[in-house]
Amino acid sequence: MTAPDRTDSTTDSTAGPATGPATPVPDLTVDGTGLLCVQLLLRLRARIAHLPAGAVVHIHTTDPAAPLDLPAWCHLTGHTYLGQVPPEGADHEVHALRLTSAPVRTRPDRPWHPAHTAD
Repeated sequence: MTAPDRTDSTTDSTAGPATGPATPVPDLTVDGTGLLCVQLLLRLRARIAHLPAGAVVHIHTTDPAAPLDLPAWCHLTGHTYLGQVPPEGADHEVHALRLTSAPVRTRPDRPWHPAHTAD
């Protein structure tokens, strides 16, 4: 199994969990507590739509599948998954990602599927 291509060289935190003093300060925090995969990704996609490339987003979540779903979604869309960051509370996890300049569009109702493009 090969690791996702992590070509964003703006931070060293892409190599592993975003912990310690190198954790980027978020430009946006998305509260996804209580949401599962699809709802979490739909909320995340809507909230990041207006942000510029390079913006760092922290996602607060209680979804047990988030450690798998968020890196996979980032790989699909082209965003960079930065890893888990230390949570402010023990009742949820926090994940960080950095937005790309040209994300792959996903289907409106299925954020884990690329959108069909008309040629």
